[in-house]
Amino acid sequence: MAVGILLVTHPGVGASMRAVATRLLGRLPLRVELFEVGFDTDFEQLLPEASGALRALDEGEGVLLMTDLFGASPSNFAARLGSLGIETRRMSGLNLPMLVRALNYADLPLEPLADAASAGGKLGVMRDHG
Repeated sequence: MAVGILLVTHPGVGASMRAVATRLLGRLPLRVELFEVGFDTDFEQLLPEASGALRALDEGEGVLLMTDLFGASPSNFAARLGSLGIETRRMSGLNLPMLVRALNYADLPLEPLADAASAGGKLGVMRDHG
């Protein structure tokens, strides 16, 4: 069993992140699924489909929800998903170092995996002095 990852993002963001991570790593060691939330989306209409995606990812270890922008629609929608009875951890500010870090620590349980992903996201942001 392993933690699943659900990228809850604006259209195109999650797909791009997963595509690049796949190119970098080859086979992804964790299941990474996408759920795109449009700008004018009715959350109530999306909830059944998103709930199904969340449940399909959960193998008993929980699901890491990664959103692109805190306070935006995908982040707010992910907060709703976190209340559906499946163990989740939600993080925002999705960037490629965050996703790759999570995938490189695929053997960790949910809470430490969220910590590792968060550290990867933060450490991956650097000011280039060149």
